[in-house]
This record gives sequence, C-alpha cells and structure tokens, in this order.
Amino acid sequence: MLAAALLGPDAPSPSPGVVSRLTGEWQQEYDRSQRRDLSARQYVYIWTVGVYLQARMEPQAECMLVILGATPEGKKELVGFQVGVRESAQSWRELLVDIKTRGLSVPPEVAVGDGAMGFWKALDEVLPGTRHQRCRVHKTANVLNKFPKSMQPTVKADLREIWHAESRARAKAVMDIFAEKYAARYEKAVTCLTKDRDAKLMVFKLVQTAAKTWRRLKRANQLPMVIEGVTFTDGVAANDTENRAA
Repeated sequence: MLAAALLGPDAPSPSPGVVSRLTGEWQQEYDRSQRRDLSARQYVYIWTVGVYLQARMEPQAECMLVILGATPEGKKELVGFQVGVRESAQSWRELLVDIKTRGLSVPPEVAVGDGAMGFWKALDEVLPGTRHQRCRVHKTANVLNKFPKSMQPTVKADLREIWHAESRARAKAVMDIFAEKYAARYEKAVTCLTKDRDAKLMVFKLVQTAAKTWRRLKRANQLPMVIEGVTFTDGVAANDTENRAA
C-alpha cells in the first residue's frame, strides 16, 4: 500500500535495497530541511495543520505538525515540520522555537489554523505579534456536524454567505442572522460558530492589507500560476511580458 502511494498503483513492489536507498535519501532531505537557514525569509501568512499518522508504531498518538508560509511575493514554502505528541502546546512550541532558532526574525502577520488550542497557546508565547485567523474549512465542518444531515446543505450555504461577504461589517451582519435563525434549536452549532468571531473575521483585514502591500495579478484565476512558481512583473506573468516585448 505504501509503495503504491509513493510510486503509483502500477509500480512493482520495491526490493529491500531500493527501500533502504530511498529511506536514506529521504532522511538526508529531511535533515537538510531541518537545518535550512530562515534568516533571509519573511512570511506574511502561515498555515498550520496537524496530520495524524495512520501507522501506529508508538503507544501514544503521533501527529505530523506542519507549517506552510506565504512570502510577500506570493510564494508558498514549507517552513517546518516535525512529529509531535498529538497537537499539544509543547509540541507546537518546539516547532515554533525551531523556526525562530533557524533565523526567522520577522513574525508572520497572520497565522491560519483550526481550533486546536495547543497551537494558539504556543503561538502567543513564541510569536506574540502574530494575529489569529481560524480556518474556515475546519470551522464549517465543525458547525455542520452539529446539524442533522438533511439540513447540512442549507446550513452550508448560509455559512458560505459569511465567508464570501464583501466586507467585515457584512460578514458580522450575516453571522448575526445565522445565530438568530438557528439558536433556538441548535444552540451548540451557533456557539461553535460565534465563540471566536474576531479570529474568523480577521480574513477581511487580510484582504484590505493585501490590496495595499501585495502585488496585484491581472486577469482571473492567477493563483495556480503563483503556486507553480510563475514569475510576475507588475501583475503580469513573465512569459506574457516577453511576448508583448516581442
């Protein structure tokens, strides 16, 4: 199963020698990544996630803690990762201290993550200037779980109205409407949505800041190109600029 996931479903099973060689190469790559100098790096946003390992080789539940960052140029990078004990504050603290030790001197503007309190506690201790933004995907799933399945499509559409609101003020108003609509019968769902309102609505401040400080990309659907590493000049892809010059 592991070989199929790594090499493809039609790949033959690797020999013990191949497994040993690949393991050694991956270990070297991991060691290099753990020593990567971050002193020249700056991340405007960071995203965090905890991935629980399926292979339980230890008595306690192990979790892969991952931090991704976005540079001011819009490039996404793997900042750091390590195996922790669940998503405890201590495990997140160790990872955050590690990236600071490797030279990250400018705290990210915003951190995006789910409601796991261990990360937020560690963040406030290690990077106290970084603001909180809750992950709307996790929050949507958590709220929907408190409704009957028959209601979930309608509720999901109502939540989408909040996330896609044109302004912070509009998002607050729609959230109030949601609370008034469902509080009588689904109080736990409303509490789940509203308990960290400010952290969820930080995204609207992000958009305002980005419009002032990040380059603007011309034409629609440019994000995939940014992720793939395409270079932009004044919002225009490099190859488009070259074509115009020609």
